[in-house]
Amino acid sequence: MSDFEFEHTGGGNFSLSGEMSFDTADRILRLSERQFRDHDIVNVDFSHVTRADSAGLALLLEWKSQARRRQSEIRFTRLPDSIVAIARTTAVEHLL
Repeated sequence: MSDFEFEHTGGGNFSLSGEMSFDTADRILRLSERQFRDHDIVNVDFSHVTRADSAGLALLLEWKSQARRRQSEIRFTRLPDSIVAIARTTAVEHLL
């Protein structure tokens, strides 16, 4: 099983490390839903993500959608190159 670590680093800041993939995206989403609720502005750092695929991109788009519904904001820093490439290829880069 692939693994990840999702850490609340203070305030609305979070760090994701490990894999953001088909094997982990659903678990990351469930964990983050509980933690994001308490913040109007959420910042997620991806600098320690070791592997990311299209399920990782779907996760980011779901986070954006949830933030819009909650009338909050979510920001992404240091996105993995693979996520940026998939987003460009699928013409959704502007949504990130």
